[in-house]
Amino acid sequence: MELMGEKARLTDPVRPGPGLSVEEYTEQTTAAVRIAAVEETAAVGRTTADESARVPAETTAADSVLGAQLLRRGDLNGAEPHLRAATAAGDRAAANNLGVLLHQRGYPQEAAEWWRTAAVAGSAAAAHALGRYHRERGDEPAAFYWLRQSAESGHALGAYALADLLEHHGEDGAEEWFRAAAERGHREAAYRVAQAVNARAEELAARSGPTAAPVRDAAEEAERWFRQAAARGHRRAALRLGALLERRGELKEAGRWYLTSAKDGEARAACALGFLLRDAGDEESAAVWWRRAAEDGDGSAANALGALHADRGERQAAERWYRVALDAGSDNGAFNLGLLSAAQGRTAQAEQWYRRAAYAGHREAANALAVLLLQRGDAEGAEPWFSKAAESGSVDAAFNLGILYAGRGDEPSARRWYERAAASGHAEAALQVGIALLREGELHTAERHLRCAAGGGSVEGAFRLGALLERVTRHGTGELGSEHELGRPDGARPEYEEWYERAAEHGHRRAQVRLGMCAAARGEVVDAARWYRAAAESGSPNGAFNLGLLLAREGSEPEAAMWWARAAEAGHGRAALRLALISARGGELDEGQFWCARAMELGPAEVAERAAKLREALRSELTA
Repeated sequence: MELMGEKARLTDPVRPGPGLSVEEYTEQTTAAVRIAAVEETAAVGRTTADESARVPAETTAADSVLGAQLLRRGDLNGAEPHLRAATAAGDRAAANNLGVLLHQRGYPQEAAEWWRTAAVAGSAAAAHALGRYHRERGDEPAAFYWLRQSAESGHALGAYALADLLEHHGEDGAEEWFRAAAERGHREAAYRVAQAVNARAEELAARSGPTAAPVRDAAEEAERWFRQAAARGHRRAALRLGALLERRGELKEAGRWYLTSAKDGEARAACALGFLLRDAGDEESAAVWWRRAAEDGDGSAANALGALHADRGERQAAERWYRVALDAGSDNGAFNLGLLSAAQGRTAQAEQWYRRAAYAGHREAANALAVLLLQRGDAEGAEPWFSKAAESGSVDAAFNLGILYAGRGDEPSARRWYERAAASGHAEAALQVGIALLREGELHTAERHLRCAAGGGSVEGAFRLGALLERVTRHGTGELGSEHELGRPDGARPEYEEWYERAAEHGHRRAQVRLGMCAAARGEVVDAARWYRAAAESGSPNGAFNLGLLLAREGSEPEAAMWWARAAEAGHGRAALRLALISARGGELDEGQFWCARAMELGPAEVAERAAKLREALRSELTA
């Protein structure tokens, strides 16, 4: 009989051959300890009808099986005589396994001769081992021949090795043989098929969009192969499967695959699992997995641990883990050390760390370095770092370049960088583009940019959008007004108030004043007073003035005067005029003249004119 044993291959677990992945060697080493599949050798029985031939045949088969079993146990001395005896009697499985034994003893050439004997006799396992032997020695034509013999005989490892060789040379047919091996249970082959299909899905998505039917089909196929490999214990496939599921929002199943992969020693999976746990609120468990990944050399996990300690105020621990990340080759480690130093006011150290990361190509470090230089007054030194970061894709750097050029009065260059940052979703850059478009009268395009700014969290963007919508809605001069009122039930607030409120809730004083004015116009005095008071207490002269008007109408003139005084002291001319009128009515002529003079100084023109007339009247009263 022939033992199609997993020992029947060219394998040295401590010395992977050329073109072979660590996963493949893991595949084969694991397979080596499995029970061999037994193929009955009918050839001996067919060569003679003599009943006396049965005894030698059974002895040969017994020697072959016993030799294979001893070989699996590592008993080379015990296995060799049985394998040689069976090989001498023509047992091809014994010849194959004798080749394995000799290879393990360090006699590869003699091993190859026995593999050749077994392969010529039809052993697919021996053909695979012989092909691997030739590939390791650079004889690729011979490797192709024997690996194809093995693959075409249905041997999974042969099909995989042939596919790997074809892929290495960039020849057609690699994926076909990977599929053949995968369909026979080869987990690394399944992973390689999944990678190939997933790459096609990404290429299709780039051309036709992620929702196209061919893209969905390819993505589903890739996931099936990842699942097959992961289910067979392929840790990188489990990692990729977890990532696919996480992107789809299936966090529970993603966590299970990350856990499976992490337990098998995949540091990246342990790191990803840590982030899932952190996002779920379990920082302690996240730290456990990050520490495990960091100790296995994962720089991202070390950075995550550093950030965790930094958030807790544990600076020394944070710095230690950032240095671990740096030692693991993570440029983020240097960048984070720069951030940590800057937060502690150690700008010289921060600059050194930023420079180290920036020279290594870390774009956000380049941006941070430029900001540091700019704060120091070195605009000339900052500009090239901003440019380098922006050209590398840093959205913040593109925005900062816009600020830099705007500060120099170079509006066209500033606009160009603002637009570039806005196109990548930078809210404040979109705001600056929107403001520029408003100045140019491009209301529709301005609205689009202001919506991006407001939707991206820009408080000023929300206010500006509200102001634009209010202007065209109230004046009825723009096409925007009718659009924004469509579908609103009677009595519903206009859209601009919603944007004012969003800005007001974040402390925007002008938005608070506008919202108060809207409420006052509807007679909602309580809401109006609430928003005016919020603005006034934050230092808004208009908020204080309007709150005073509201209080005066409600009969609370003394409190109104207090708010007008605050507004006047902050430069509000109308508030000063109101105080002058109150003083005049109360007979406090000197104080009235003081506030008249203040109102004349502050303006505007109509207020100054009225204040001048009142002051003359008060002077006449004093001299009468």
